[in-house]
Amino acid sequence: MNVLAVGAHYDDIELGCSGTLINHVQRGDKVTMLVITDSSYSNPNGDLIRESSTARQEGLKAANIIGAEMICLDYKAFMVPYDETFGKKILGYIERLNIDVIYCHWVYDIHRDHQYAGKTTLMGGRHVPRVLMYRSNYYDTEQMFKGNFYSDISDVMDKKIEVIKSHKSELERVRGKWIEFFANQNSNDGQKIGVKYAECFEVVRYLV
Repeated sequence: MNVLAVGAHYDDIELGCSGTLINHVQRGDKVTMLVITDSSYSNPNGDLIRESSTARQEGLKAANIIGAEMICLDYKAFMVPYDETFGKKILGYIERLNIDVIYCHWVYDIHRDHQYAGKTTLMGGRHVPRVLMYRSNYYDTEQMFKGNFYSDISDVMDKKIEVIKSHKSELERVRGKWIEFFANQNSNDGQKIGVKYAECFEVVRYLV
């Protein structure tokens, strides 16, 4: 199968669904990671927090561990558009790569970049037989995430942690909290289905 994972920033895909992508690669599927922004950003005072070159290097390292190809569209962080031009660009990649399965942002994520990336991917992927939404953060939102599909990542959880650690600059910023948080989250999701670790998705469409 041809698998496409779409994320607004370098690290979103890795946090939300990299274990599942590793499983795809190990089964022989072709996985492409499409990152929308260059992921550089500054604090409210204008101080640079993350350089685009650093974000890209870390993203490429993560993709290499997963075994996926990476494409970046280089939009600016916090400036992901929601228009027809962007939609056609996403559709173009879906068609050229002959995608069978899409993993994208949950469309009710509190981060606007995540929302627009998710909604545009759903529109572009309207004819793709399998589309699932993931979460890359867990802030409270106006809608509830209706997780109804689980992917057993017990055998690759160590590798997922290695993937997350590729984003060294962001891990330093959050003092390593991502690793503990997502290990706990994946453990909790695993308990729901009787495995050690799992990633949970909200299904948009799943053709069998």
